[in-house]
Amino acid sequence: MKPPRFRYCSPESLEEALAVLGEFGDEAKPLAGGQSLIPMLNMRLARPSVLVDLNRIPALAGIERTDRFLRIGAMTRHRAVERSESVARAQPLLAEAIGYVGHLPIRTRGTVGGSIAHADPAAELPGVLLALDGTVELQSRRGHRTVPARDFFVDLLTTSADPDELVIAVRFPVLPPRSGTAWLEVARRHGDYALVGVGAVVTLAEDRRTIRDARLCFIGVGNTPVRATGAEAALRGQPAAADTWRSAAEAVRNELDPASDIHASAQYRRSVAGVLTERALALAVQRAQEGTAG
Repeated sequence: MKPPRFRYCSPESLEEALAVLGEFGDEAKPLAGGQSLIPMLNMRLARPSVLVDLNRIPALAGIERTDRFLRIGAMTRHRAVERSESVARAQPLLAEAIGYVGHLPIRTRGTVGGSIAHADPAAELPGVLLALDGTVELQSRRGHRTVPARDFFVDLLTTSADPDELVIAVRFPVLPPRSGTAWLEVARRHGDYALVGVGAVVTLAEDRRTIRDARLCFIGVGNTPVRATGAEAALRGQPAAADTWRSAAEAVRNELDPASDIHASAQYRRSVAGVLTERALALAVQRAQEGTAG
């Protein structure tokens, strides 16, 4: 199929791109890597009047690490994240999850900001961002604002960004000492969208045998990435042991409310989520105790 007619703009600066978005509002659509937008155009699932190509704005790409967070520009390619030593050291959960994003050609072209803005509930990067309590930087001609991931993902393919706002970067906070992470998912084949995926983040107490804090974020089980806050609360203060993982898995099965579709039933997704919870928590704790993080 061919896309509907649209006006094509190729700005060379952020200011120029924001001007176009400000003028056309929800009639305009930013084009980053195009790995999701182009198929949607071809299938007539998206019909923007104006396409704003961001690929000639180099200032929107780059990886920056500070003492508090890892900042990744919106136009940074998945492949650049995958190959970055800074990402591997600062955010091992992101480094592990990025390899599950599509296939190599997809990761070579796809962008971090594009994935976050697209907000597919089965995509890895939104899940990682929510698991790490990350934030999204938005820019418009009206100004700049930062939105926590928990407030950014609103519904299926829907975010809290206004039509004239552009995702310019995402921030992943640096984890505290004695933390470990793990990303696991189940898909029909590697590179396909996850039927269920989980990101686990565990921080141990000083004795390295007690859980001080835990986060569990799931993809593929709702209209947005889902934090299992009840299971997280139940994990705090518990021993880092197999019985704890089993209890957490049961809490996750009771807490999640996935839908059935042609790919998997709700019952299957809940069952898989529980299994992945046990495995991810055990692996994250092992890494925290060994000091390898992820």
